[in-house]
Amino acid sequence: MKRVASLAEGVEIKVVGKSGQISLGKRYAGRTLRLERRTDGTVVLTAVAMVPETQLWTLEEPHRSRIERGLTWAAATEPQEADVEGLLKGRTKRVKRARGRRR
Repeated sequence: MKRVASLAEGVEIKVVGKSGQISLGKRYAGRTLRLERRTDGTVVLTAVAMVPETQLWTLEEPHRSRIERGLTWAAATEPQEADVEGLLKGRTKRVKRARGRRR
């Protein structure tokens, strides 16, 4: 018997219930999946990571170009030992806020 290599790690057959749901198992519990419906009738589920709107600034201009410039600078600049004592002397003290209930 000749064994054929497969791209899939494991193949399973799932039955869609009356409510239109399938169970993928605990491995995917709580994960976000992208559902791709293809014209030939196949369905592809892909695990994805969602980016919260509050962090979209990292993907948009003008921040993206600033990040790219910083990475370019870091790649072209030789690392130097920092004067930690000098940095600490120039630091301003933080004002401690009272922790309590907000009103």
